[in-house]
Amino acid sequence: MKKLFVLSIVLLSVLAANAQVSLDPDTKKITYREVVTMEGIKDTLYNRAITWINSFYKNPQSVTTLRDPENGVILCAHRFAMKETDADGNVLTSNIIVEYKLKIEAKEGRYRFTFDEFRKKDLSMFPLERWLDKADPQYTPKCDEYLNQVDTQIKEIIASMKKGMEPKVLRNDEW
Repeated sequence: MKKLFVLSIVLLSVLAANAQVSLDPDTKKITYREVVTMEGIKDTLYNRAITWINSFYKNPQSVTTLRDPENGVILCAHRFAMKETDADGNVLTSNIIVEYKLKIEAKEGRYRFTFDEFRKKDLSMFPLERWLDKADPQYTPKCDEYLNQVDTQIKEIIASMKKGMEPKVLRNDEW
C-alpha cells in the first residue's frame, strides 16, 4: 500500500510539473484567450453564447454579470473547487476555491473568449500567479497540482463552449 501511495505521489508530481497554464506575455497574468472564426452575424453568435451559458452553468443568471446584446458582450464570474487525494487514494473536494472571469465578445463572423482574473478565494485577494512563484512564502508543491487542475478545468470549459457555439444541424425529415 505504501508503494502505491508513493507511486501516486510521484505520478502526480510529474503531472503537476507539466502544468502549462496560459500566461499573457504582456501582463504575465494567467489568461486564456482565443478568437474563433465562425459563420454568423453578431446577434446569432451572441445568442448561441447565451444558450451555451444557460446549459453549462447551474445558475446562469448569477454567473453572468453583464449581458449586452447591442455590443455582443457577455461577462461572467464563476468559481470551482480544487480536488485533493487522501492517503487512501480517494479524490476529495478541497476547501480551496478558484474564481475566474470570462468575457465573450461576438462580432460578425467571429467571437472571442477571455478567461482571466484567476484568484484563490480567501480573506484577501490571492492571485493565482503567486502559485507560479516558487519563492513566494505561501508556495507549496501542491500549487503545481492546483495549477494543473485549473488548466484542465478551463480547457474543458473551452471545449464545451466551442461545441455549444457550433450551429445546430437541422435535419430535414421528409418521408
